Amino acid sequence: MNIYISNLSFNVTDEDLQDYFAEYGEVSSAKVIMDKFTGKSRGFAFVEMPDDESAKKAIQELDGASVDGRTIGVSVAKPREDRGNGGGGNKGGGGFQRRNNNYSNSRY
Repeated sequence: MNIYISNLSFNVTDEDLQDYFAEYGEVSSAKVIMDKFTGKSRGFAFVEMPDDESAKKAIQELDGASVDGRTIGVSVAKPREDRGNGGGGNKGGGGFQRRNNNYSNSRY
C-alpha cells in the first residue's frame, strides 16, 4: 500500500520515515519529496508497505501524530489522476503563456 504523509518538518529524512513506519511492519520504500531546484524538502512524503494490514494500522496510529514539532497527516496515497483535476492528470502544458496572455494584448 502506498501511503501519503503531509505537513512534515523540513528536517525529516527518508531514514526517519523508514524508522517511524517500521514499527508497524515491513517498509518497501520511504521517500521525502525534495524540491528539484533548491534540494530542500517540500514537506510531504510517500511510504510503501507491502502488507495492507500493517499499512492501515500505521495510517490509523500516525495520522495526527506530532513528528519533529509538527502534526502530520497520514493517509492512503491517491493516484495522480484522482486528485481532483478532472481525472486526466496534468493537462496544463503551456501554463506560462496562459498566465501571461493579457500581457501581449495590452500593447494594442
